Amino acid sequence: MGYGAIMSPGVPATGTTLSHARFLSHHVAAPASALPLFTATLPKHVLIKPSGLRRTRGAVLSAAAGVGGAVLQDAAATALVVGGAYALVSTFDNLTRRNIIEQTLSRKLVHILSGLLFLASWPIFSASTGARYFASVVPSLNCLRLVMNGLSLTTDEGLIKSVSREGKPEELLRGPLYYVLVLILCAIVFWRESPVGMISLAMMCGGDGIADIMGRRFGSVKIPYNPQKSWAGSISMFLFGFLVSIGMLYYFAVLGYIQLEWMQTLERVALVSFVATLIESLPTTGIVDDNISVPLASMVTSLLVFGY
Repeated sequence: MGYGAIMSPGVPATGTTLSHARFLSHHVAAPASALPLFTATLPKHVLIKPSGLRRTRGAVLSAAAGVGGAVLQDAAATALVVGGAYALVSTFDNLTRRNIIEQTLSRKLVHILSGLLFLASWPIFSASTGARYFASVVPSLNCLRLVMNGLSLTTDEGLIKSVSREGKPEELLRGPLYYVLVLILCAIVFWRESPVGMISLAMMCGGDGIADIMGRRFGSVKIPYNPQKSWAGSISMFLFGFLVSIGMLYYFAVLGYIQLEWMQTLERVALVSFVATLIESLPTTGIVDDNISVPLASMVTSLLVFGY
């Protein structure tokens, strides 16, 4: 009865009907037509910012491009170093064939230059974690060549003459093979962030290589405890091992790969050079090859004095 009176047009609302009117005015919802079709704002989990998606996609594409660029750089660097190593061996092979230099000198120059040039090539590789493995491909290929020729599965007279003492294929499975294995080890384990690998290669290639050349030329005065070694060879190994090591450390320091305090570094490298020279002078040639003993002694001593 009362509700009818309130909703009937033209009928005055009095008494009870007036209280009902107040109740309805406070508790009855507005008609559906008065509601907005959409809320003013959407929940946060519904809102999507296209610009954010574009930024995410751009970051992914940029990262992918960076990885692809690093792989291309490392592949190109590997090809360049492989070509350089092949050219180096071929050059000294031709010089030996033409009797411009003797075979012994040719072998030692290959011993000195191939390892040091390999070490010097590390900065052309990318900053990716896989760069060291790309670099190790170079000595790994040489390792394969040495094994194939050492086992007489293939015959490369130029390679045999360039790196063996007596021109015998089986010699490739000793000193030359140990040499490339050390190159692989230093590249993978130490790489550009540690002076240990740099010093070890410098002592094996520069120190030991020059010691042999100088010992053959000027080694008339022998060391008392080893008649196969001379004072000229040992002194040359100490000096040139030290100088080549410092030169390589300075090279990588200038390029920003390592940071060194140079007064301490000079003392530490001198100690490493002395230990490596002492080990090389011992009468152990028939027991352990110099291409194992020298870099191993250099690695252990460098780890002790540098700590990384």
